[in-house]
Amino acid sequence: MKHVHAVIGAGWGDEGKGLAVDALAASLGGDVVVVRSNGGAQAGHGVHTPDGRHHVFHHIGAGSFTGARTHLSRFFVAHPMVFFTEIEALKAKGLVPGLSMDPRSQITTHWDMAINQSLEFLRGDGRHGSCGLGFGETLERSEAGFGLTFEDLHSDDLQQRLEHIRDAWVKPRLAALDLLDRDYPLKDILTGKVEMLDIFMADCLKFSEAITIARDADISKADAVIFEGAQGLRLDMDLGEFPHVTRSLTGLPNVVAIAREAGIEMIDVTYMTRTYGTRHGAGPMPYELGLDEPGFAKVIDLTNAPNEWQGRIRYGELDLTGLKNIIQRDLARIEGQGVTCNAGLGITCIDQLRAPVDMMLDDLPLTLEIEDVDDVLPRVLELPLHLASWGPHRGKVSLERIPVGPALDLGNLAPSG
Repeated sequence: MKHVHAVIGAGWGDEGKGLAVDALAASLGGDVVVVRSNGGAQAGHGVHTPDGRHHVFHHIGAGSFTGARTHLSRFFVAHPMVFFTEIEALKAKGLVPGLSMDPRSQITTHWDMAINQSLEFLRGDGRHGSCGLGFGETLERSEAGFGLTFEDLHSDDLQQRLEHIRDAWVKPRLAALDLLDRDYPLKDILTGKVEMLDIFMADCLKFSEAITIARDADISKADAVIFEGAQGLRLDMDLGEFPHVTRSLTGLPNVVAIAREAGIEMIDVTYMTRTYGTRHGAGPMPYELGLDEPGFAKVIDLTNAPNEWQGRIRYGELDLTGLKNIIQRDLARIEGQGVTCNAGLGITCIDQLRAPVDMMLDDLPLTLEIEDVDDVLPRVLELPLHLASWGPHRGKVSLERIPVGPALDLGNLAPSG
């Protein structure tokens, strides 16, 4: 295999992973497969093309505009009820992506989504920041022994499997969560007053016919592989701040597990960050600005529209110390696993800066001139520069690999204020 890359968000998501995957896929050529290594339909990876097309990718890999195939790994959770909305949107833009999926991948049911939304609704001001698509509930059900896999969708007894989940899992789950005697908008679906099993069955059968079964090991047949991570390291179930995390490993552990199964021994990893901090959803955010956008940047973001479940996107000064620490913790998790990961940094939204940018290092403010950002950040984080973006599409992205420069003398960088 010629090239293997991984694109991982180093923050709370929204770092430009879609842009990076699109640019990498275009640069590689040949038979490229984009592997979704975690998460599910709650991911939203926006891609603009030089010819003016735009799409926010959920199930499908963000390299699709370049002709790359998508493989949904065993760590990806698929959602048949929302899948075809994305497929139809892509068809309208001239795309019919090639799709495969590992038979072990878990499937979200309408019950999972309804439980997820009901819990978040009842939390009121104490919401966890969920997207409301049932991702965590799917994994909760699976780990309790009531899993529904992509392979199961092809079985002759699918209806019996779903009825068993409904009777043996959903009803006790509602009792355990105290959702039987309380009032909330989706109660009729969960208690069976509104029956959706036939509708969901039809979605599952259509979904099973639209995607080819292929095991994760089969990705080694491609000319090039790009692992596309979802969310970011600060939402990782082991690295983030509970309960405001995703039920997923958002960094390298899943990537390395898939790579080992496919016989891949080396991966170029790009950890992505904007030039400022962002967070969509509830949870702590150091150095949050509490403004619609940072004063030093003109934010252009067509992906993160305000929504019922997560509110509006939040902005803050970039936490360089936190960024460095969490990347190092992610890399430490895969030491000794037999896969070499060459880590580097990807920086996006440089073009949005309108004035010297304020960042935070060891709780001290640091102001950087715009032209110094792509030089200073790699030196502070001690990572080579893999990618830098000065615009919304791949034509504005540099993929030149720049080694880490000399040790940074912070005395030469005057703190702001």
